[in-house]
Amino acid sequence: MAVQSNYTEENIRSLDWKEHIRMRPGMYIGKLGDGSSPDDGIYILLKEVLDNSIDEFVMGAGKTIDISIQGNKVIVRDYGRGIPLGKVVDVVSKMNTGGKYDTKAFKKSVGLNGVGTKAVNALSNYFRVESTRDGKSASAEFEKGELTNKEMLDDTSRRKGTKVSFIPDETIFKNYKFRSEYIVKMLKNYVYLNPGLTIVYNGEKYFSENGLKDLLSENTNENDLLYPIIHLRGDDIEVAITHSKTQYSEEYHSFVNGQNTTQGGTHLNAFREAIVKTIREYYGKNYDASDIRKSIISAIAIKVMEPVFESQTKTKLGSTDMGGDYPTVRTYINDFVKTNLDNYLHKTPDTAEKIQKKILQAERERKELSGIRKLARDRAKKASLHNKKLRDCRVHFGDTKNERNLETTLFITEGDSASGSITKSRDVNTQAVFSLKGKPLNCYGLTKKIVYENEEFNLLQAALNIEESLEDLRYNNVVIATDADVDGMHIRLLLITFFLQFFPEVIKEGHLYILQTPLFRVRNKKETIYCYTEEERVNAIEKLKPKPEITRFKGLGEISPDEFKHFIGEDMRLDPVMLDDNMSIDELLSFYMGKNTPTRQEFIIDNLKVEMDLIEEK
Repeated sequence: MAVQSNYTEENIRSLDWKEHIRMRPGMYIGKLGDGSSPDDGIYILLKEVLDNSIDEFVMGAGKTIDISIQGNKVIVRDYGRGIPLGKVVDVVSKMNTGGKYDTKAFKKSVGLNGVGTKAVNALSNYFRVESTRDGKSASAEFEKGELTNKEMLDDTSRRKGTKVSFIPDETIFKNYKFRSEYIVKMLKNYVYLNPGLTIVYNGEKYFSENGLKDLLSENTNENDLLYPIIHLRGDDIEVAITHSKTQYSEEYHSFVNGQNTTQGGTHLNAFREAIVKTIREYYGKNYDASDIRKSIISAIAIKVMEPVFESQTKTKLGSTDMGGDYPTVRTYINDFVKTNLDNYLHKTPDTAEKIQKKILQAERERKELSGIRKLARDRAKKASLHNKKLRDCRVHFGDTKNERNLETTLFITEGDSASGSITKSRDVNTQAVFSLKGKPLNCYGLTKKIVYENEEFNLLQAALNIEESLEDLRYNNVVIATDADVDGMHIRLLLITFFLQFFPEVIKEGHLYILQTPLFRVRNKKETIYCYTEEERVNAIEKLKPKPEITRFKGLGEISPDEFKHFIGEDMRLDPVMLDDNMSIDELLSFYMGKNTPTRQEFIIDNLKVEMDLIEEK
C-alpha cells in the first residue's frame, strides 16, 4: 500500500530567478559537462554573452569584439552602443528584461527571451558587467547572481561599449576546462556569418570576407572538392554547396540569425528538399533523393523575425514563418534555391556535368549495394531484437525528441567483462553500451560495401543510426572505452579509422571521444584516490602516508561496477577526438594506416624519444 503524504500550502515554494537557474541549469544552458564537448555549458555561457555583442554588430554598432580567456576567467568586450546605464543591473539580473523585446531595435536577433546573461550571472562565481556610453560608465559585480557592488562614473575616456567578465561556478561545472579548439570553431562561425566583423581571441584575429564559402573552404581539402563551391546570397539567406569526391555521407552546417543550429530544424529540412527538387527539374530526371545528396557538403544561413527554437540552447529551429512580408521558411528557401541554383547550373555547365556524373555514380553504387543493404538491415533488426550487441538507454524507448537527448552517450567497448562492468554501473536513462567482439577490421582503403558485409560495422552503424545522415545520430556522445594497453590503443585506432573513412562528420561535429579510466587505485582505510597518470599516483602516495595499498588496473574488466560508477558519472573524463586542420582525412589515414612503413617508423621513433625525454625531465 502506497504511503500518503500531506500536500499543503507549505509544500509550495517560489524560487527567485537565480535560485531557479542554479537548481535547474539544464533548462537554460542544456547539459553541464566539463568542457570536453562543444555543447557543454561553459561554452553556452560564453555564447550567451557573445551573442549580445554580435547583435550590436548586426545593428551597425562596433566592428570588433575582444575576447580573453585566461584559466577560467572569461572577458568579452564589444564596442557597440553600450547598455543604457540605468539598466545595467536589471538586464543581467531581472528575468524577462532586455532590449530585444523591442523588435524595432533588434529585428533579427539571436537571443530574444531575455534569459541568456542572467543564466551566465547566476551560474558564475564572479560576474561583472560594465557599460560605457556618452562619456559615462556604469558597472555592477555579482557572486552567483547576488549583487555585491555597483558604480557610476560621470566622466570617462573609455570607448563606448559593453564589457562582461565571468568565472563559471566550479561547484556546478566540475573540473571544467576551456578548450581553445571549440572556442575557435565557434568564433570562426561568427565571422563567417558576419562579414566585416573582426573577433580578437587571446591576441589572434578572426575575419571572413566570403562568408559561408570560407566556411566550406576551411573545413574541406581543396583536392577533395568535386567542383568549385557554389556560393549564393539573398536578402536574408546565404548558401554554399559542393560535393566531395571521397566522402560518403551528407554534411550540413546550418545557422539561424547567427546561431549554429547543430540539430537542424525547419530551415535545414527545407534546404535539403529544395536541392533535390531543383536538381530533378534541371536535369528533367526523377533521381533518388539519396543519390542527389550523397557526398554533399553544404551550408545555409537564414535570418528570421523572432525565431522559435526547440530549446533554450537554440540548436534546432522550430518555427515555420520567416516574418515580415516573407512567406513560410519552406517556401522562401525553396524559391531562392530553385531560382539561384538553377541559374548557376545553366551558367556553369562544367559543374552541372560533374554533379550529374556524381549522381549517376551514386545511383549505380546504391543499386549494387541494395541487396547487401537489405540483408544487413535484417541482421541489424534481428540483433536488436535479441539484444546481443547493444544495451540501449531509456531515452530512446519513448519520444525521440526527449529533452535529455543531449546527455545520451554510447560506450563502445570490447569484451564481455568490460562491457559487463559498464552496463551494470551506467545510468540506464542516458547511457548505452555497444559490445565489440575482438578487434574490428582495418577498413582503410575499403569501400562502404564493407560496412554492410562486416557484422561489427553494420550493427554499429545501425545502433548509431547514421547510414543516411548525421542529423539522425541517436547519441550525442560516442565514447570509445578500451583498455589502456597496446591492444586497447589498437582498437581505438581501428574505430577512429572506421569513422574517418565512412562517417567523418561524427568527428568533425565533435561527437567522438576516448574514455579515460584510472591506471592506479591508491587507498588506505580512510580514503581512496584514483590516478590517471604516474604523476597523480606519486602525489596520491605522498598524500596517503604511511604506505597505502596500490593497485594497477590492467583492463576495464578488472574495475568493479561499483567503482566504474565514479568514472562514467559526473566526474567522467573524456578526451575529444579532433581533426588536425593542417592535414586532410585522406592524408591522415594514408599516413597512419597506409603502407608507408618506413616513414611511420621514423615518426614513432622520433615521438618516442620526445616522450622519454619528458619522463626523464620529470
